[in-house]
Amino acid sequence: QVQLVESGGGLVQAGGSLRLSCAASGRTFSNYAMGWFRQRPGKERESVAAIVWSGASTYYADSMKGRFTISRDNARNTVYLEMNSLKPEDTAVYYCAVGRYGLRSDVSGYEYWGQGTQVTVSS
Repeated sequence: QVQLVESGGGLVQAGGSLRLSCAASGRTFSNYAMGWFRQRPGKERESVAAIVWSGASTYYADSMKGRFTISRDNARNTVYLEMNSLKPEDTAVYYCAVGRYGLRSDVSGYEYWGQGTQVTVSS
């Protein structure tokens, strides 16, 4: 059974940093892309960043470029999201996802999802 477990969320002041981790288990994830999404209160789930299996290609939503960095460790089946210069509008539940359809920014491009981790940025 595939399982994705996020960690690293919490409360941080504006301008601060957090590092999210997502450990995947339950199958081989060779050639699977991994992504981070978030869902802010009252909003739809939106893409944050994604990375292909090799790590050679990444995607970032416009509002995250220059502040967030996605990376992965395939030996550990783990994807990371380094978040810097956090803003109150970054407050959301952050989800990791895994999919075999390449570098996708849409929810439908991912097959497996974690349970989410709360990130709260205070002003």
